[in-house]
This record gives sequence, C-alpha cells and structure tokens, in this order.
Amino acid sequence: MNQASKLTSRFALVISILAVTLTGLAKSAAPAEKDSHFPAYPLKVSANHRYLVDQDGKPFLIVGDTPQGLMGRLSEKDAEYYFADREAHGFNTLGWIDVMCAGNDYRENTNATTPDGIKPFTGYVAGGTDYQHYDLGKPNEEYFVRLDHIVQLAANHHLLVFLDPIETIGWLPTLRNNGMEAAYAYGQYLGKRYSGFSNVMWINGNDFNLWTVPSDDDLVQAVSKGIRSAAPHQLQTVELHVRTSSSFDDPRWIPLIDLNSTYTYSPTYIQILHSYNQKPVAPDYLVEAHYDLEDVGTPPDFGTPLVLRKEDYWTMLSGGTGQFYGNRYTWSFKDGWQSQIDTPGVEQLGIWKNFFSSIRWQDLVPDQDHSTVTAGLGTYGDVDTRVSKSDYCTAARTRDGVTVVAYVPTNRAITVNMEKLRGPAQGRWFDPSNGSYQEIAGGPLANSGSKQFTPPGKNHDGDEDWVLLLEAATASH
Repeated sequence: MNQASKLTSRFALVISILAVTLTGLAKSAAPAEKDSHFPAYPLKVSANHRYLVDQDGKPFLIVGDTPQGLMGRLSEKDAEYYFADREAHGFNTLGWIDVMCAGNDYRENTNATTPDGIKPFTGYVAGGTDYQHYDLGKPNEEYFVRLDHIVQLAANHHLLVFLDPIETIGWLPTLRNNGMEAAYAYGQYLGKRYSGFSNVMWINGNDFNLWTVPSDDDLVQAVSKGIRSAAPHQLQTVELHVRTSSSFDDPRWIPLIDLNSTYTYSPTYIQILHSYNQKPVAPDYLVEAHYDLEDVGTPPDFGTPLVLRKEDYWTMLSGGTGQFYGNRYTWSFKDGWQSQIDTPGVEQLGIWKNFFSSIRWQDLVPDQDHSTVTAGLGTYGDVDTRVSKSDYCTAARTRDGVTVVAYVPTNRAITVNMEKLRGPAQGRWFDPSNGSYQEIAGGPLANSGSKQFTPPGKNHDGDEDWVLLLEAATASH
C-alpha cells in the first residue's frame, strides 16, 4: 500500500471510530435554554444575501470579541468567567477562537498546548518533533474534548463561535509538511466533530498574506473543503492579507465561503464599501481593524474610544452587518487580562449595538452617490489616511425612506436631502459615547427640499462625533 493509501485508510478509520462517539457528544451537548430574545442557532444567510438571520428569521447583528488565544491560555473555569462577562456586555459572537495556538502570535507556546499541558496531536510526520511537524492525522482526543467543552460553554451563554481550524500565521509550515490529502482529512475530522454544534461557524486564514502563493492557498482551502464535506450546513469565511483586504479579493475562495470578511487599518468605510460592492452579494462585516488598548496597523493608530467608535459607525453605514471588536488583552489573554477587558470601548460597543438594534439596520443602504447627505461630507481620504484623522461623514437610508442615519465625526453642518424621507420626520442627535439623544427642534421636519443639521457640540466624552437619526413620522406610514 502506498503512503497516500495508508494515510487515507488511517483517516477513514479515525473518522469512523469517532463518528459514533461524536454523534453522542453532539446530542448530549444540549443547546442553551431558548429565550425569545436569544438567537436560534444555526444561523443562515438572508434571502437577499446581505446579512445573517437565525432559524426564526430574525436578523443577526454580529457583535464579536476576538479571543484567538483562548485554547492556549484559559482553563475551562477562566473561559466560563470570560464568556459570562462578554454575554453581560452584549456580545453575541466569539470571532474567533484558534483551534490550536502556536507560532508568531504565541511564541511562548511552542507545542500549542492547553494551559495544563495537553497537546493537540499525538504524533509527528518525518522531519521533526516540533509543532510544525505535528501529524494532522493523529488528533489528541483529550485536547479536542477540551475544545468541545469550550464550544458548549459558549453555547450556554448564547454565543456564536467562529473557529479557525488552522490559523495561517503559525501553521502554514505544518500544512506543508503534511500535504494536501492530510489537510483535507483534518478538515473532515473537524467538520464531523463539530457538525452537531449549532453555534459553530468557521473562519480560515488569519493574516493570510500568502494566499497569492497557489500551493499555500490550496492547502488552506483543502482544510476548508474537508470541513464542508462533513458539515455542509456550517457557514465559512476567510481572512486574507494584513492591512486591507476582503475575502472575495481571492476569487478562488468565493465558491467556498458564505461571508465576506473585511480587514483594514484604514478608515473602515473604504474597504467595507469595496466588500459591499463585490459580487456575488454576501454578508459583509468587519473582521479586524484597530484594537482597543493597542497601537498597531498601517497606518498606525492607538485604539482609543474615538478610533473604535469611528470604525463601528462607519462600518454599519457602509453596508456592514456587524464587526469583531478586538482588545490587546482578550485576543492573546496577556497576564492581567481580567482587569483590562471591561473598558470604555466595550461599553460603547454595547451602545452601538443598542442603537442599531433599535432601527432596521439590516435594511440600510449606503449613501454612495451622496444623494441623501449632499454637503458637509468631509474628506474621503485613502488607505493611507489614519482613522484618528479622518473626518468623513458616512450615511445610509432604508429603501422605503423611513430612516436616515449619518455619522458626523467632527462638528460641522451637513446638508440632507429631505425628499429621501417618505414623510415628515422626527430628528434626533445620538451621542455614541454615552447613548443619549437630543431632540432636534421644529419636528416633524418636512420631507421636502434640503435642510442643514449641525451637531450639538462636544459629546459626553469631550469629542465631536455624533449620529444624526431621522425617522419618518408614524402618521405618514
């Protein structure tokens, strides 16, 4: 029997043995108690392919934290504490958890072990005994039971989990050392194991700069295809190269994925609009941008509350369906993370969620032609513009003209074409730093001609950014 045949037989045996065990595990991993305001997993793509909905058809606004290093740093007790905290702050998504943690992002975890020393694999391929030579055909049951428990703990807190099967910052050498057939079979193993968890989705890549190398792209896609073969109902996406990218920039991934992940350190409206306009239409969300309490990226910016707010509101008014928030302490779980996770950035993300949840965010259409906000837009900039320096106003409206929203980063007048509203409108200024509203005098405002609106001045944080909300009066419906 040749080596490829032996490998195929070995994986077939492993998968067949695990099938019965995992079927029982999936059945025993009962979903969290259903409540009308919790999403009914699994999620699916909406009929118009613009956003996600749950099993009851309710739009799902992605509100994600990014605990990438959880498996290498947290015990189950610590994970329970973290999940409870995130649920309490309004998060509904963990985007994402690396299935294994090693490589440049986790330099101290040379064997990709759990905090108590459990390795993810029990053997090695020829050439070495480091993590880059782990035999993907020899998964360690004890390790993956730990991951099972983590996913179920997240389900208990109503959290959607994006799993990264083999993140590409650290694990491309492992994929190369194992080869295509092993990569596909490893994906099958994961797909079969987690197909019964309704709160699981998949994100491939992670700073996947080498997607332009066909042989590396093939290996990562082989894992994705393996997952798809065993769990065709679970949604997938991919994060491509660092700085600025969209999943669909690699056309070879388009048939394999369901969401278009936008990655950028530039003003988010630039790349989000690029994703929104790509074909075929797919849910478009912000997978990574500047992180809370961290100074990274090109162009660089420190993750202040203002920088985070700009990213948040620009995203939603440029066609986005949510975002993954990031925090220097929660992506890696650095020492002291417990005291660094309940930040103003997290509080204001909750305010962002509540604001958009109060309107039909899923029906907002970006004002790309500036036919709604016609003046006072500021400077669009380019990919080299720093988020902290951009003053650009993004706007969107529902197609039926019931709602218009504009985010104004600095204190100046903007002009709105009121004829875009289907009836007389109530106007309010929303303070994104504390969630308060200020009524605009003179309402209901006529839906004719143009009208200038000037923000009230400094917001609660002492910054100048405000959100204009115009809603057609009920009497006009």
